[in-house]
Amino acid sequence: MIKIGLIKEGKTPQDNRVAFSPQQCKFLKEKYPSLTIQVQSSPTRCFSDQEYIKKGIEVVEDLSDCDILFGIKEVPVEQLIPGKTYFFFSHTIKMQPYNQKLFKAVIDKKITLIDYERLVHEDGQRILGFGFFAGVVGAHNGMMAYGKRTGAFDLVRVYQQRNLDMLMHTYFGLKIPPVKIAVTGSGRVAHGILEIMNLMGIHEVEPADYLKRSFTYPVYTQLKGADLYRHKKTGEYTRDHFHENADDYICKFKDYISETDILMNGIYWDQHYPRLFEKQDIKEDWFRIQTISDITDDKDGSVPINLGDQTIEDPIYGVDKNTMEKTTPYAANSVDIVAVGNLPNELPRDASKYFGEQLIKYILEDLLEQPDSDVLTRATIVKNGIITTDYDYLKEYGGQV
Repeated sequence: MIKIGLIKEGKTPQDNRVAFSPQQCKFLKEKYPSLTIQVQSSPTRCFSDQEYIKKGIEVVEDLSDCDILFGIKEVPVEQLIPGKTYFFFSHTIKMQPYNQKLFKAVIDKKITLIDYERLVHEDGQRILGFGFFAGVVGAHNGMMAYGKRTGAFDLVRVYQQRNLDMLMHTYFGLKIPPVKIAVTGSGRVAHGILEIMNLMGIHEVEPADYLKRSFTYPVYTQLKGADLYRHKKTGEYTRDHFHENADDYICKFKDYISETDILMNGIYWDQHYPRLFEKQDIKEDWFRIQTISDITDDKDGSVPINLGDQTIEDPIYGVDKNTMEKTTPYAANSVDIVAVGNLPNELPRDASKYFGEQLIKYILEDLLEQPDSDVLTRATIVKNGIITTDYDYLKEYGGQV
């Protein structure tokens, strides 16, 4: 018999998402009669304790009897239970300094750590993620910011809506002026952005038409890798070559800046990738963009005027075009930035249900019946306090050298 526990999120600010909804827990118990599920009581989780109880799931304060514990964000060191198997986003695989203490504690407490981010298919495609809902919320908030800056329309706050269906109803009768919106990326985040573009009745156009034409209605264009980057010498773009040799490429996004009112940024970025533009570019007359929703949200990353995170309650700030300093939103001679690190928390019930569906579809059967599967092995960073072979590079970070 295996006992699973859903932990109460302990990181500050506290996350309100969860790995499995009450209905999904009920489904798992019915499908796997030998499985026991406990939920740690939480006053802030998007599903209440009572909702789990109504589905026949035990709500407790102490999960120390559980074998496997599921969370979302990093677990505070003092809350780690020795000897357990944990699933959560650990943010340690890049040797992030702010989580080194956590990583060392996982080792010291002989914990097995399976990182959601490392659960991938054979071709490296990630199995789990909240990117779609980050795209949905980020796109909505970007449009909301533009509407407030221009006074052209008014949108509600996402977190005040119970779910995505209720949010969709707020778009009925919405009239968007003839703006031009650039959407970057092709993954889950971009799919979420496109969902909102289509729900708002914004028309898709090809990049070539976007650059050459004016429109009497709102339009967006989606810019994927080949639209954004080209090799410095050959002028070509190959996805795999780009990811391995990004320093050999330049970004073509500058071609679009003079034609764009709103940028919805959903591309993956690391420090070797060229930025979409340079900081100084915002001073130029041809820099038309008024609002940037940086859903990727890397400070000084693909959007170099991302000056850091805001909160869900206060998601927008301005960047002065002359001083490059943070201002209040919608100020004259500024560009508005939407930059929030936990966007899916604005639609936590929908995001949690989606996340749980992927866990059930791709992970749970292996976990319960084939725990040494390739998928789980690839995602196991630490096993019983020992860093696994694939993650040997973390030994110094974890104090094991």
